[in-house]
Amino acid sequence: MATDDSFARFYAAVYPRLVGQLLAVTGDLHDAEDVAQEAFARASTRWAHLRQFEVPEAWVRRVAFNLAISGLRRARRRLLVVTRLGPPAQVPALSPDRVALLQALARLPLRHRQVLVLHHGVGLPVAQIAGELGVPVGTVKSWLARGRARLAGLLAEEQQETRDAR
Repeated sequence: MATDDSFARFYAAVYPRLVGQLLAVTGDLHDAEDVAQEAFARASTRWAHLRQFEVPEAWVRRVAFNLAISGLRRARRRLLVVTRLGPPAQVPALSPDRVALLQALARLPLRHRQVLVLHHGVGLPVAQIAGELGVPVGTVKSWLARGRARLAGLLAEEQQETRDAR
């Protein structure tokens, strides 16, 4: 990461211009900003080397354009797949209980959510989850126990808040 303010000055000077160039390529301001930010993030980790370039902006622009082109290719492939598949199936509305569960899950650490979904949602055994996540079986068991306990507490809080609101 850049340790001096030269990268911040470079970013401030080049970012608006690069976003404008990317907007012309992508046709979408949000995509242009995302690609520019990713290119600058990559540049920031290499700034000690890039700052010695005659035109460091050219490196950032090349990276950004490559990212934009890759993104457009991915979008085109997704569009082809979606076109072949037809309209998406109707997704039933979520019940209040399901909404509460999803909200509670969102408040758990990522690893706890992962193991809870894989074990209880998908039905995978602990050993398979451990293999897929690349962690020991004991770690998965620990995450499951902690996740269940925290989830139960969050759901109990939600139920109490619902009762208090009535």
